[in-house]
Amino acid sequence: MQMRLAALLVALGELVAHADRTIAVAPLSTLGAEDKSAATKKMLADIEHAIAGLPGNKVVAAAQVAQAIDRAKKPQLKACEGDATCLAELGKLVGADVVVTGEVGGLGDSRVIYLGATDVASAKEMRSTTYTLGATDDGGGASGAAIRLLDPDHYRGTLRFAIDVPDASVFVNGTKVALSAKGELALPVGTQAVRITQSEYHDFIKFIDVPYGKTVRMQEYPIVEHDVKAKPTSRDRIVYIQPPLWRRPYIAGPAIAVLAIVVGIITYEVITPRVGKPAECRPLGGTEVPCP
Repeated sequence: MQMRLAALLVALGELVAHADRTIAVAPLSTLGAEDKSAATKKMLADIEHAIAGLPGNKVVAAAQVAQAIDRAKKPQLKACEGDATCLAELGKLVGADVVVTGEVGGLGDSRVIYLGATDVASAKEMRSTTYTLGATDDGGGASGAAIRLLDPDHYRGTLRFAIDVPDASVFVNGTKVALSAKGELALPVGTQAVRITQSEYHDFIKFIDVPYGKTVRMQEYPIVEHDVKAKPTSRDRIVYIQPPLWRRPYIAGPAIAVLAIVVGIITYEVITPRVGKPAECRPLGGTEVPCP
């Protein structure tokens, strides 16, 4: 009982600490200079809104951070450029536990922000990620970027299983898992190896790409009908196409034989010299003696 109470107190302590976390968002920059373009302002607002939407986080907006820097007359804090010590000083200035920074890249309407989170107390970078605008983004947009950066354990999607055989076991990446009453399972975003096994059927194995914040419905467990009912596994239809008339055996065979005979006759009559025929002769000296 005491151990359970201690564990509960530890969990409550972590929850309170997490609830009191203050996140400061530094002004975004491009090549070391502050970026004030309309597109960047929109991305910055989306990031701030996404961070504020995380449970237990209080956000110090980039505009407030800039004002605090101006009041303290420390312009060098606007150009920390990833220096953890500089970012830690910036966090202390605004009373933050974590400082989020961003470097803008890309061309035209397609932009990418390279985000980083620095822990103020330890003056070390916690982790980094990217947020893309104007291109295909399967990472959940600003909300997904905020989760990856500040709460990666909750960067998950959901698989919904529709298993049509009883007593089936589900394994994910080799580990047996238990489904919810609705047949759902929350998994980290990315490719997961799923195996469904039951003693009377072959194993069903598939690699599933789990997206952030979405529910993916798996197909029903495949009944092995071709083993039970002797049904064919392939439904391909074979079509035999007849060759042209001149290529059919009963036409091509006799034609080749006739052609061979004609070639043989021509060779014999024209090319091969006649054998046994006497050579032509002509009498000499005006005599009428016949040729021998």
